[in-house]
Amino acid sequence: VRLQASGGGLVQAGGSLRLSCAASLRTFRRYIVGWFRQAPGKEREFVAAINWSDGSTEYAGSVKGRFTISRELAKNTVYLQMNSLKPEDTAVYYCAARTEVTAQYGYWGQGTLVTVSS
Repeated sequence: VRLQASGGGLVQAGGSLRLSCAASLRTFRRYIVGWFRQAPGKEREFVAAINWSDGSTEYAGSVKGRFTISRELAKNTVYLQMNSLKPEDTAVYYCAARTEVTAQYGYWGQGTLVTVSS
């Protein structure tokens, strides 16, 4: 599985961005796809995840109600819609995948930088 994240950029506080994560192979059927982020000087943290099979989702408390994760089956793509962005959302965002039966995310894409100005 190869993952490609895109959609980062510079946005003002209160604005929106949509990140995309595309897979090179059609192997999402039994996978969980997640978004993580790493801010400068901080550890990487979980943001959101979606079960490719049934669409169930999970969010970190810091983004719940502002971010929405979704999938588009035909395009093998997972999206992260980010609304009401805050300066503290500034980070490099990564998409990752794991199988439903493993706890660790074993597949990672390159990061995409999101910068939120105040």
